[in-house]
Amino acid sequence: MSTIFAVLLVFVGCCSNVVFLETLVREFPGCGNIVTFAQFAFIALEGFIFETNFGRKKPAIPMSNYVIMVTMFFTVSVINNYALNFNIAMPLHMIFRSEVLKLCTVSFPCRYSMSKYLSVAMVSLGIFICTIMSAKQVVSIAMLTFALLMSARMGIFQETLYKQYGKHSKEALFYNHCLPLPGFLLLSSDIYNHGVLFSQSTPVEVPVIGQAVPVLWLYLLLNVITQYVCIRGVFILTTECASLTVTLVVTLRKFISLIISILFFKNPFTAWHWVGTGVVFLGTLIYTEVWTSIYVVKKAE
Repeated sequence: MSTIFAVLLVFVGCCSNVVFLETLVREFPGCGNIVTFAQFAFIALEGFIFETNFGRKKPAIPMSNYVIMVTMFFTVSVINNYALNFNIAMPLHMIFRSEVLKLCTVSFPCRYSMSKYLSVAMVSLGIFICTIMSAKQVVSIAMLTFALLMSARMGIFQETLYKQYGKHSKEALFYNHCLPLPGFLLLSSDIYNHGVLFSQSTPVEVPVIGQAVPVLWLYLLLNVITQYVCIRGVFILTTECASLTVTLVVTLRKFISLIISILFFKNPFTAWHWVGTGVVFLGTLIYTEVWTSIYVVKKAE
């Protein structure tokens, strides 16, 4: 039951989060910093209360390592946000931010089977096709590419820490969101300006409290809540299921989010974009060796 519950959290939380994020971005393309700040603050507050017991619990991984990880994490988040300022299509943004794309850089430092390298080549080809079809957004694509490489390097660093000190994913989640909070002071003017713009949006009455609230603040609140539900679901899933199952669930969720973004918001997505996206997800399935796993299960039966 906990596995089914976790899968529901992932699909409901992550897919609805994309809807609220795109609603905010369509109204104000540069609102990424205030959205990220709200998410970081909420997750940091929850972690401070329930993970560190109000700061009384010492971290299992040395703080100096978290500082390095957080620097990379904060850089990736800010660059991804600024890429939205160029009105980049959300489906393309989703493809670049997808966790499966880290395979392109994570795989090469190690020796893998031919199927692994085939999958990496397919993912790279899919990205290349989508990038060429969106060539007019050269600056934003360059930013997303840099963020992708930085994110992959962060993943390698995080994996190294887990091998040395053990897996402390919830602790890492807290410090990754808590330590960067002072960095948002550098973005305070942008966050404040968008806060003013949010306050000027059309007020809507919230049924439960019977109070009128600017609609964009309501969307931001729902985005933060669904982001937490999404992350919480993935965290439960990693403790209950094998990594293969987690990868498949997250990949399928990202594909559904992509479909929602294209159909619900009528984002322009050409046939070549679909080809590139299909190649990316097929490469991902090959990487996870899902076909081999299915064959082994059927053979065991």
